[in-house]
Amino acid sequence: MPAAETDPPRREAHDAPHEATHEAAQEALPEAAHEQPREVSEARPREESVDVIQRELTAFARRARAAAARVHPEIPLVSYTLLSHIEERRGCRATDLAAHYLLDKSTVSRQLAGLEKLGLVERRPAPEDHRVQVLHPTEAGLAVLATAQANRLAAYQERLKDWSGEDLARFAHYLLRYNSADPGGLLSGLPDPR
Repeated sequence: MPAAETDPPRREAHDAPHEATHEAAQEALPEAAHEQPREVSEARPREESVDVIQRELTAFARRARAAAARVHPEIPLVSYTLLSHIEERRGCRATDLAAHYLLDKSTVSRQLAGLEKLGLVERRPAPEDHRVQVLHPTEAGLAVLATAQANRLAAYQERLKDWSGEDLARFAHYLLRYNSADPGGLLSGLPDPR
């Protein structure tokens, strides 16, 4: 029998990127959920695993952007992230945001202008130096953040409802490890193109 008749139909990556990524990720998982994950070299070549991780993180980022748009259609994900950071820090300067997120000051300025126009952020003089402006969320900004947090928590609870406590702890550990490994960001090791 020819190979085409015995092999299952092949899906093109552009036809169903999430399904293909999900299938590849499932192949890389251990056979039993209670087993410790096998070493990457046993499950599949390292490059393929890194490729799956990259695709899944990209899918995660796309979902995050879509979720941010549902919370407040006029707030892009970058603006929402800045608003959240301002609230977490109990106020900060625009230059602090640019440095923390490795963004150009003009990008931060544009995003902040949009947040101010929507009445979600306000500037106040710093207590120690009245020439310095500190950004703070307004009551409306805090309400947007509270709504987003509640919606996000509900979505995560639903998505992870069938995971064991051990799986959740392991996933949380891996995310913390991944995010703390390169505080400068994915591109920090690349040469400056200027």
